[in-house]
Amino acid sequence: MFNLPETKFNFGGDEYIYAEISRDMRVESNFKALAVTEELRKREIPGITDIVSSNASYLVRYNPDIIAARDLLDYIKKIDLTKSDPAELNLSVRIVEIPAWYDDPVTREYSRRFKNRHPEPDLTNFEYVMKLNGFIDKESFIQSHSETPYLITMVGFLPGTAWHFPLGLQPDEIIQAPKYNSPRIDTPERSIGIGGAFNVIYPVNGPGSYQLIGRSAISVVERTNHLEELQETSFLARPGDIWKYRPINESQYNEITSDVRAGKYRYKTKDIDLSPLEYVEKGKKYIHELMGDF
Repeated sequence: MFNLPETKFNFGGDEYIYAEISRDMRVESNFKALAVTEELRKREIPGITDIVSSNASYLVRYNPDIIAARDLLDYIKKIDLTKSDPAELNLSVRIVEIPAWYDDPVTREYSRRFKNRHPEPDLTNFEYVMKLNGFIDKESFIQSHSETPYLITMVGFLPGTAWHFPLGLQPDEIIQAPKYNSPRIDTPERSIGIGGAFNVIYPVNGPGSYQLIGRSAISVVERTNHLEELQETSFLARPGDIWKYRPINESQYNEITSDVRAGKYRYKTKDIDLSPLEYVEKGKKYIHELMGDF
């Protein structure tokens, strides 16, 4: 029976317990981090003040005046152990569609603007990522990137930023790219970036170093709460959710962004149950079954 990686625990000062499941990024490790942190939240343990899952680890903050560090560590270890068997895990997540205008003029302009910081300044970021990953034409690159579902493995840095990792692919199938030599001082909001094997959508304007390949037509952070799906929370991203890109053209992009500004846009989502065991056993086939006709 395949078991998920064994977790290593460390104290961070007198308020934190850090749990490292694996040092390299593995989807299975993220499944375990999601399952453990979800269970900890459900139990509402007195003294725990915050719980955060990351790519292949998780962090628990606690009040040492309420719960002893060693007692809490023993408690977490017991929960962690129960989440080491993928057969015992089941995650309730959403699939979310992200309409994306690939190789748009804004991210092309930012490629030119900050080319002195780039490994290949004569190429746009889009062209650079295509070249590195062996794509000859734009259409085949867009098809490959957009047909892959991406698991949100971590949120943070700028509020609303979601790191998402490709599902169901072998290492040699993953679109990857190094970051800028030195970060840009500005990045347009809703830009889609690739750094290593991870994708992000920049929630607001700000610095960044990921390769820009296009723009999302929809907001991933909403401060006015005028969009129906973002009225309870300002952030679209939830750890464990799956984002799926849909290629759109300039006309569709303008129409969607107009609907977003008017508060009329409705996010396309689907609630599903994700089985880490089936993912481990079937890989890409399971992801294809899970996505269905979404």
